[in-house]
Amino acid sequence: MCGIAGILASAGGAPVDLDRLRSMLAVLAHRGPDGHGLYRDEQVGLGHLRLSIVDLAGGAQPLTGEDGSVWLTFNGEIFNHVELRRDLTARGHRFATHTDSEVIVHCYEEYGERAWSMFNGQFAFALWDRRRRRLWLVRDRLGILPLHWARTAEGEVAFASEAKALFTGGLVDPTFDAAGLAQVFTRWSAMAPTTAFTGVSTVRPGTALCVDARDMTMTERRWWQPDMAVDPRSAGLSAEEAADELGDRLGDAVRLRLRADVPVGAYLSGGLDSSVIGSLVRDVDTGSLETFAVRFSDPAFDETPEQRRMAGLLGTDHHEIVAGPDEIAGALQDVVWHVEAPLLRTAPVPLYLLSGLVRDAGMKVVLTGEGADELLAGYSIFKEDRVRRFWARRPDSSMRPALFSRLHPEVQAGGARGTDMWARFFGRDLTATDLPFYAHLVRWSNTAWTTRMLHPDLRAAAGTGLDDPGANAGLLGEMPVGWDSWDPLARAQWVEVATFLSPYLLSHQGDRVAMAHGVEVRYPFLDPDVVDFCAGLPPDHKLVGLHDKAALRRLASRSLPPEIWQRPKQPYRAPMTTALFGPDEPDYVSELLSDAAIDRLGLLDPRAARLLRDRARARAGALPGEREEMALVGALTLQAMGQAYLVEGADRAAAARARFDAGPPPHVLVDLTADADHHHTAGDRPTVDSVPTPGAS
Repeated sequence: MCGIAGILASAGGAPVDLDRLRSMLAVLAHRGPDGHGLYRDEQVGLGHLRLSIVDLAGGAQPLTGEDGSVWLTFNGEIFNHVELRRDLTARGHRFATHTDSEVIVHCYEEYGERAWSMFNGQFAFALWDRRRRRLWLVRDRLGILPLHWARTAEGEVAFASEAKALFTGGLVDPTFDAAGLAQVFTRWSAMAPTTAFTGVSTVRPGTALCVDARDMTMTERRWWQPDMAVDPRSAGLSAEEAADELGDRLGDAVRLRLRADVPVGAYLSGGLDSSVIGSLVRDVDTGSLETFAVRFSDPAFDETPEQRRMAGLLGTDHHEIVAGPDEIAGALQDVVWHVEAPLLRTAPVPLYLLSGLVRDAGMKVVLTGEGADELLAGYSIFKEDRVRRFWARRPDSSMRPALFSRLHPEVQAGGARGTDMWARFFGRDLTATDLPFYAHLVRWSNTAWTTRMLHPDLRAAAGTGLDDPGANAGLLGEMPVGWDSWDPLARAQWVEVATFLSPYLLSHQGDRVAMAHGVEVRYPFLDPDVVDFCAGLPPDHKLVGLHDKAALRRLASRSLPPEIWQRPKQPYRAPMTTALFGPDEPDYVSELLSDAAIDRLGLLDPRAARLLRDRARARAGALPGEREEMALVGALTLQAMGQAYLVEGADRAAAARARFDAGPPPHVLVDLTADADHHHTAGDRPTVDSVPTPGAS
């Protein structure tokens, strides 16, 4: 993966300033430590930062095709590039590199926008069609990789992998968006196209934006989204047949994701999903395999025995990092800067530390098991939904709500009082089972309590809370035609993909924290063939009673020990307020939540923030409930956002530019503007009289 940035100027105006492009790239340098390149013509400027993984010598960007009419800056991987190259070569296309990036250009030349659906990969790219005067901004099916854009005050369209690049040089003012913050404080993240910043949008997953450079009009074209309707071809599968098919598709997905010109490692969480991926890697490659895991000093969060058990079974060179309170508190500010959003949980921090361990081990690429829980109903929210619907058929029953003790042991531990508390929690709108977001509204309502941390002006600007059943018209409009005929589990899965997997898990706990250290994470469970198969499975191949991931567990039972494939899911979590408050409270926490800072930044409700802050300090961070913890972490990280972007943003950008300018010159520098008298290529950057060879290095 890499970093991309660029600007499309209005027709007839001045060409894009290359210095502005350099400043944009400078703040994204962590995404591409292996080189950079620049392209501009009379109207567009493209920038690229490279993390070299495929065709190490010849894959520099921006790159073009045979006639120089199509230019590309690309972030990601096209895993089926070998097969696509074979087809395109047979159709007469001539390739100048061995990189996967170049197939995008030739596929577009051959198939136009139909090309997007041909790519098996994770990608975000900008493609400039000089002949047709169109700029395409395209994002992969599930939004694995980020792509932001904004219109500047001068009428330009600017884009970048991360929003921070849009703030450099005054392209866009870094101000916070009330609606985006309300989404974060309700669903943990803002859903595309909304972000935490006013005027900054993200391209929706599975979507292409086409900007007509002649009049700067923009057209949004959704080329894919998940369809959770049962596939007739899967309806009659037996349990063994479903496991067979899942295994075949996952095996192919792993094989494709091992394609690289650098070693590929794997994350091991100790759970079912990453263990299956590790086992499938071993089916393909019995050579050296490096695995990486997070340990926690707090046993309530730790899975060390399971991780080491799997590392031993797989025979890997295993690496571990311990995430304790000091490590979490020490890295939180950096994580907020990279994530570009407030956090209601500290869970991204250990994964940020883990990617640093990967980079320190000399690795650039790892496989991981994310996606299985959304596709095969592994989360508690799906089981809670099933219990609630069962209870709703007899809402006066005192026995049915006791089933929650099977999902949450703390219910049983709390005795009758605990059962009553959870019954009240899950009893909200119990009989309104026809609501499209029935499975999620209880959770959203609980999290929305944290919005009281936001300044009253922000709350007023955000409007109706997202936990209100009538406040999700926009999300409802995103759902595919026919969603109302789906099984309730399928509906809940679609919502989880749209509101959690894409905007939170793949961003805050995926791309952002990995690419902060120049590490690419690959997701076999999110292979298009795996996604389509799992989405189309009948519910009983996913959730049997309250037993999750039925097809995957059956598959795993063939190669993994029972203590792995039968093990109940342990949700990934990290210590929260206990890591941040108490006698050893970090100085930055004290400063950001001081009365003066709260008043100065104007982002928090002063009274609510001070009350919760003081309560946490009095209890050494041990707040009485999860929502209080989320509220305080959200308040702290929103303050950290304000400090980083509103106060320090210009200084951070200047420092990044100084480091960037002190580095090596670009591998590619192409200037096709009327006043340019030469073009540079990489190496010794000789002067040439024509467009550089694609991917020249």
